[in-house]
Amino acid sequence: MNYSPRPDDVRFILEQVLQAPAQLQALPAFAETDAALLDQVLDEAGKFVGEVIAPLQAVGDSPGCRFDAGVVTTPPGFRAAYQAFWQAGWPALACAPEDGGQGLPWVLEGVLYEWLSAANHGWTMAPGLLHGAYECLRHHGSEQLKTRYLAKIASGEWLATMCLTEAHAGSDLGLVRTRALARTDGSYGISGAKIFISGGEHDLTDNIVHLVLARLPEAPPGPKGLSLFLVPKVLPDGGRNMASCDRIEEKMGLHGSPTCSMRFEDATGWLVGEAGRGLNAMFAMMNAARLHVALQGIGLLDAAWQKADAYAQERRQMRVPGPRDAGQPADPIIGHPAVRRILDTQRAWIDGARVLAYRTGVELDLARHHGDAARRAAAERWCSLVTPVLKSVCTDQGFHGASDCLQVFGGHGYVRESGIEQIVRDSRVTMIYEGTNEIQAIDLLVRKVLPDGGAALSALLLQLRGDLDAAQEAHADVLRRLAELRYLTTQLAQAFKLQPDLPYWIAGDYLRALALALLAWAWTRIDAAAPQAPAPERWTGGSAAFRRWVLPEFALRLDIIKAQLAQAPATRETT
Repeated sequence: MNYSPRPDDVRFILEQVLQAPAQLQALPAFAETDAALLDQVLDEAGKFVGEVIAPLQAVGDSPGCRFDAGVVTTPPGFRAAYQAFWQAGWPALACAPEDGGQGLPWVLEGVLYEWLSAANHGWTMAPGLLHGAYECLRHHGSEQLKTRYLAKIASGEWLATMCLTEAHAGSDLGLVRTRALARTDGSYGISGAKIFISGGEHDLTDNIVHLVLARLPEAPPGPKGLSLFLVPKVLPDGGRNMASCDRIEEKMGLHGSPTCSMRFEDATGWLVGEAGRGLNAMFAMMNAARLHVALQGIGLLDAAWQKADAYAQERRQMRVPGPRDAGQPADPIIGHPAVRRILDTQRAWIDGARVLAYRTGVELDLARHHGDAARRAAAERWCSLVTPVLKSVCTDQGFHGASDCLQVFGGHGYVRESGIEQIVRDSRVTMIYEGTNEIQAIDLLVRKVLPDGGAALSALLLQLRGDLDAAQEAHADVLRRLAELRYLTTQLAQAFKLQPDLPYWIAGDYLRALALALLAWAWTRIDAAAPQAPAPERWTGGSAAFRRWVLPEFALRLDIIKAQLAQAPATRETT
């Protein structure tokens, strides 16, 4: 069974839960983007993903990619599908019209890539960095570089990579050794080795644009000494650059995506942005990539749920307690409480996380285009705080939830025929790349919440409370959790001054607690809109499952944090 996008579910969240069309259409950049246009894009995207990309899922896993003397061949059908993808204009969905794009809201691109990842994660790795590379070059590239490369990247005619990691320098980019030497013609010679480069070499496009972090001779040690360079596979004169692939990794999953070890031997490159400010330019890619990765987690979990739900409706085993047809020797396993709990729990995660991720997509557009400075600042605050939360919890649930869905199949899930085990393997890497989930938690608590004493986080939580003020009695539990989190944040900010390492121990617990509070808010919005849905009963099961099986974790995480706070000097002194 191939993954099948379900536009009606997405349409309900965008239009009924978030009222996204009205918010977006109020922005001059999207004045013509009404609900009818959103519906049309969703329907066409669903058809393309379901008919062209999803059928290549199995062949992407086996035989996967092949490597021969520096040449990488992607699985059968991958190149043709990619050519159809970019020629149909899908990569340019949210790019600016002046760059050849369609100028549509980011949230539509987010939905597209969620579906693509669900249908075929290995194939989707190829275009997955395009928008980040586009934003990086658009905002930091010279006019000459933009003239030469921007339209090709925007359209997807040329693919791009992000070359950060080295064998000795993973998350600690300050250890990067790749060198850049200035030349008299304004270009640079780039020399060094990079590992774990997704799509570093392939046959999908005629050129590949590498964005490479390197160090100039006079640069100081550490991350502040890094610069960013554009290093194409094929030079403007048509010659081959000195950038080559030494091997592709044998991985746990994602066999349809070549993960390359790249070697640069005095390769020709051009500076992107200012010397010594390479990470600033690269973060334009990384922030966009992290939201994309969150959507990968949602999509992969939805793909696993679809398979498990379909199997559970057909597979008959034992009898379900209670009234039944006496003529049947066994019942569909979807009626067994253990299986029902698994499926409803994953559905609760998928739908609630979609509300948060799609709202973040809308906030991205509001931050860029809203006419009011205060509203732009609020949107930027939302994106800054919520993006690391989504990247972490959505990918964590994408893997663990997919594993739970495999459990529905029993032994049949452990063999390749079902296809569910591929999703489990493919999803595991999302917890690692684009900043491990541990780094996301540290980024949230240590870098974004505590430096201002929790003021930004408090403002976001008050904003969510304001959304619920009209029905406070109905949402008393949600309001209580938001208040608890605000108070706990204040305590952490005080303890941080006397015990600087405390937040590092409990950053993951804090992120999970915030995620659950955000999801509780999201489900209140779904519940409020559900009566207007075409099939209201579609949403009630997820709502009940969230409150029964997911939300109780909030108290656990708070207890862990409070236990650590009780040992902190600031807490001991005040007591």
